[in-house]
Amino acid sequence: EKTVAEEAHRTIAPLVGPTGRVLAIDIEPKMLEVIAERAGREHVTNIATVRSSERDPNLAPHSVDLLFMVDVYHELSQPQAMLRRLRAALKPGGRLVLLEYRKEDPTIPIKFEHKMSVAEAKMELEAEGFALAKVDEALPRQHILIFTPKL
Repeated sequence: EKTVAEEAHRTIAPLVGPTGRVLAIDIEPKMLEVIAERAGREHVTNIATVRSSERDPNLAPHSVDLLFMVDVYHELSQPQAMLRRLRAALKPGGRLVLLEYRKEDPTIPIKFEHKMSVAEAKMELEAEGFALAKVDEALPRQHILIFTPKL
């Protein structure tokens, strides 16, 4: 079974169309190499890689329509600093989407520290200027949490 992250280049890249771009952002250079190699091998031309730091995604202000983080947020060592920079990178009307394993469900076979509850995510992101717009439980093990910048 492939994860959402492993399939994102196939599912997201076509959605943005020929003039849109998908930015694959990671702190690990090796992960960026893997993404670039896979995109090249599969002739996906609208994906670019961006090396981030622990505090900064290295995105220009007001440059991104949608930020999509798959099982990443709970791993951030400096989430407040990163959230401030992510918020600054969003265009007006932009969204931040988190996929995180459900902490509320003890039957999900993921370490407890790799899970997040809706309440935790809401509290942490609202403190940095985001509002929880929607919770989607369509996936069997993960929350899909959609946040927008507070006005």
